[in-house]
Amino acid sequence: MIDRIILGDNQFFGINHMSEQKASALSEKFMDLRNILNVIDAAYDCGIRALMLNTNDRAKGICDYLRENSSRYSDFCLYPSMPYAHKYANSVAQKGIFTTIKETIISGNSFGDIIQLVTKGGSTLFEKDMIKVMQLLVDVEMKMFRGLQVKVIFLQNIVTDLLLGFCLKEIFMAFSDYVQSRYGIEAGFITMNMPRLLELLLESGMENPIVCSAINKSGYLMNPDIASYEAVLRKKSFRPIAMSIMASGAIVPEDAVRYVSAFPSIGSIVFGASSEHHLNETKQLIERYSGLKNNADRVCDS
Repeated sequence: MIDRIILGDNQFFGINHMSEQKASALSEKFMDLRNILNVIDAAYDCGIRALMLNTNDRAKGICDYLRENSSRYSDFCLYPSMPYAHKYANSVAQKGIFTTIKETIISGNSFGDIIQLVTKGGSTLFEKDMIKVMQLLVDVEMKMFRGLQVKVIFLQNIVTDLLLGFCLKEIFMAFSDYVQSRYGIEAGFITMNMPRLLELLLESGMENPIVCSAINKSGYLMNPDIASYEAVLRKKSFRPIAMSIMASGAIVPEDAVRYVSAFPSIGSIVFGASSEHHLNETKQLIERYSGLKNNADRVCDS
């Protein structure tokens, strides 16, 4: 079962689509890893047992911390979002493609690991086989989460929507099949166009897909429009996860939670918070409107 309440990580990386000033302040605050870990500790203390985590550079420190404190976080689940496209794009721009390959694929792998990766993807650069590239990147990025509980592996929205634009159904199916067969974990998809993605996934034969997208009363980041979202939430069979419910602060928390909770099909809510007060307030609102009373006692599945 996917957790009802999931802590998001955008605030840790200085992401705020509505205010450059807020984004800059967040980026400066969370440049110190300890400040990120303090928020995760506060979230855990108030009963949140799940974190959606983009696989960027700071994610490694977060995963190391969770492993080092495994007795405290034994029931804590992660929802990785990969690949973190900005990480690779920035590295290629700054260091070149061969240094990027060396640092992201070769560094940190044993000789045996490298042989396996080369066997799987050695001809990739010549064949331009997208499925092999996808499998290679999943394996590289999943090493970060070794020993930790992972419930769903998400395809990051930049990649999802790029593939969606080209209607590459086979890549979505290959991603889902690979993470299930290789890791025994379900695949999820983050998108900025939930209606179109859902249509494509259902057309491809995927049953009850997991789709994470912005869902809020103002229509913020909901493409093509809010009416299309509301229609699929009421009529289609899938597992929607709501993010950006407060539209980067444009909607007050109670109004945001009330709107999302009006759709019974939305089983989970991802929200970002940078303070203990905000964590507690939003969690209590979600519990009140969803009827969950004992979220702090829930133990995630392996």
